[in-house]
Amino acid sequence: MTARRPWDAALSAGAPPHSARLVHRAEEPGRAGDPVRLPDGLDPRLAAALERTGIEALWSHQAEAVALARAGHHVGVVSGTASGKTLAYAIPVLDTLLREPHTRALYLSPTKALAQDQARRLSTLGLGRDLRVALVDGDQDTGARRRARAEANLVLSNPDMVHVGICPHHQRWAEWLSGLAAIVIDEAHVYRGVFGSHVAHVIRRLRRCAALYGASPQLLLASATAANPEEAFSLLTGCDVRIVEGDGAPAPGRDVALWNPELVDPASGRRASRIHEAVGLVSQLVIDGQRVICFAPGRQLVELILRGVRDELGRRVPALAERVEPYRAGYPPEVRRAIEARLADGQLRAVVATSALELGLDIGDLDCSVVVGFPGSVAGLRQEWGRAGRRTRGLGVLVLGEDALDQWFARHPAALLGRPVERIALDPDNLEIRLAHLACAAAEAAVSSRDESILGVRVVDDAEALLELDPDSFSVTAAGLIWAGPDDPATRISLRSTDSRAVSIIEGETGAVIGDVEHDRAPRAVHPGAIHLSQGERYLVRELDLEVGAAVVEPFRGDWFTVPRAQTAVGLAAPERDEWLGNWRARLGEADVRSQVIGYQRRRTDDLSVIDQRPLDLPAREYRTKALWLVRPPSDEPPSLGALHAAEHLLTAALPLAAPCDPGDLLGLSADEHPDTGSPTIVIHESRAGGAGIVRAAYGELPLVVRAARAIAEDCPCDDGCPSCVQSFACAWLNEPLDKAGAIALLGELTG
Repeated sequence: MTARRPWDAALSAGAPPHSARLVHRAEEPGRAGDPVRLPDGLDPRLAAALERTGIEALWSHQAEAVALARAGHHVGVVSGTASGKTLAYAIPVLDTLLREPHTRALYLSPTKALAQDQARRLSTLGLGRDLRVALVDGDQDTGARRRARAEANLVLSNPDMVHVGICPHHQRWAEWLSGLAAIVIDEAHVYRGVFGSHVAHVIRRLRRCAALYGASPQLLLASATAANPEEAFSLLTGCDVRIVEGDGAPAPGRDVALWNPELVDPASGRRASRIHEAVGLVSQLVIDGQRVICFAPGRQLVELILRGVRDELGRRVPALAERVEPYRAGYPPEVRRAIEARLADGQLRAVVATSALELGLDIGDLDCSVVVGFPGSVAGLRQEWGRAGRRTRGLGVLVLGEDALDQWFARHPAALLGRPVERIALDPDNLEIRLAHLACAAAEAAVSSRDESILGVRVVDDAEALLELDPDSFSVTAAGLIWAGPDDPATRISLRSTDSRAVSIIEGETGAVIGDVEHDRAPRAVHPGAIHLSQGERYLVRELDLEVGAAVVEPFRGDWFTVPRAQTAVGLAAPERDEWLGNWRARLGEADVRSQVIGYQRRRTDDLSVIDQRPLDLPAREYRTKALWLVRPPSDEPPSLGALHAAEHLLTAALPLAAPCDPGDLLGLSADEHPDTGSPTIVIHESRAGGAGIVRAAYGELPLVVRAARAIAEDCPCDDGCPSCVQSFACAWLNEPLDKAGAIALLGELTG
């Protein structure tokens, strides 16, 4: 390192002679931009607006995207953070709106905050009544939506509102939809997994509603980099999309650092808390005058880090303690808007956030991004690091956890920093999701074979399946299948789950609803006796009523937390694919899962030691999903269950290298003689009914996954297995039994 950086002092605390927590530091160079003159023939009002805002040229990737869009193609712009993707789709959209007064455009973002930010940016163009922008989301009342339909030529919304507010009520939007010329899908890489699979059908339903009124909108997508944008965006939209890759925008460069918590117990492999490390880093950076964003995986960690940073600053520099705020989904809209405004104008010195702020929200000039734990994909890490240093050189820090993949990255930084971004996995063919949205389509207009061009070639067969499954809710007419149920089927469907039901979390004394959790995940998350965190406070779950959909909690002041224990059986169907992987068979197909939470473990917060185990009596969950399984042919020396179990943990830990996924998306099972194979078997299956394309994407990359899994175990310095290799915090069997050496041998067989 040559030039002195303002974050050197904070990082030096992790370097020798102080400690060895700073395991890697590097400089990523900046780059010069590649400008291209503005296109000819823009509407004079747009050209004048661009000139007023100081835009005299485009970057090369912007110019390419604008040219393709003006030629009438569906276009996907794929580039890094702060590269100007907004302008790439805004110019063709605004040019069309200004030239053709009847035309309309719809901008979709995955979060309300991002739509709010777009509205602020558009207002700076000063186009007056020529550009009539309206926000349509869950924060607006019916009057505001009515005015949007009547007056706006650009509506900013999100897929959730299209799903429940626009498509089911398309008759109210008829005139507006008749002029729909463009649909902008911002942050398109977010639409993966179950969420992406749902949104793919929402987009198809929206295109179908527009077609009812004679419109065929152009699709313009903006995304962070991805390995398969053409395939992913085709699955998402149902259209052929021309991809613009490369990045002609200038970049200021970034310092990156990997920070590994200190090993406090070599025998067990236990490390210092990543929460404690993040608190120390963020606090020191704030004290040193830096503006910081800290990303944590989930609400509970956000609240814990926030509380720790405020306490630390309160002890050292009390005036700074109130200049740190949390940001996550679930806050009321007025709270979110206030936090965004204070962050953008510099009143806040730090924000602790979930991935809700990972996206392209303009939150001002931040200096440092601290990411707590590998976020499941290189693309996600780059996005989160990219929230800082957008205009001047910034710092990106990854505070590694003690889980296997994080510790492998600690030992092999180049495997992380030099790794290309992953594929986007989604599965619009998920049967449960497909049928659910076809029911919505049937409530919007009669479904028939004429819908195949938009809804897909299976529409007739799926309509027959719906009629057979629920004959009382559908009618067959001359026009096709229509919904005849008593309610709107869209209200039953959560876009973020294959289960439409939710469990409300209620504070028992006051009756206040402090949050919710998916119904399917409630037995693990809010079982009786569980510790639940919300807005910095801890609660003890006293009662869970799955039929009513409520968990009753009370404030908790103890020094322990809970880990659920589940009992799972997995039935394997005939495989779709069956190939050799070393001397094992690797298979891909469907699995029938029966899972039941049978108890939980209480552990101390300070040292993770076990206090006790307690039984539970909760109903089982049964569902069909996608799975991959590895079968070892019979031999005279079968592997131990501990070896299979440890190998299962290692493979599950390494699988995000092949397909981005979130914690809880995957579950595993090991059997020394599985009843459906008659042989030693390792199963990795998706945790949601129908699956979301994760294991399908990973199946083609299994050799990579196996090699990484083996390296994780071989490189770990522990003797018998630890949280950095074969132990899993989420293990339903509480990490019993495990055989590290046996797992390494098994993985060697898989590599051939």
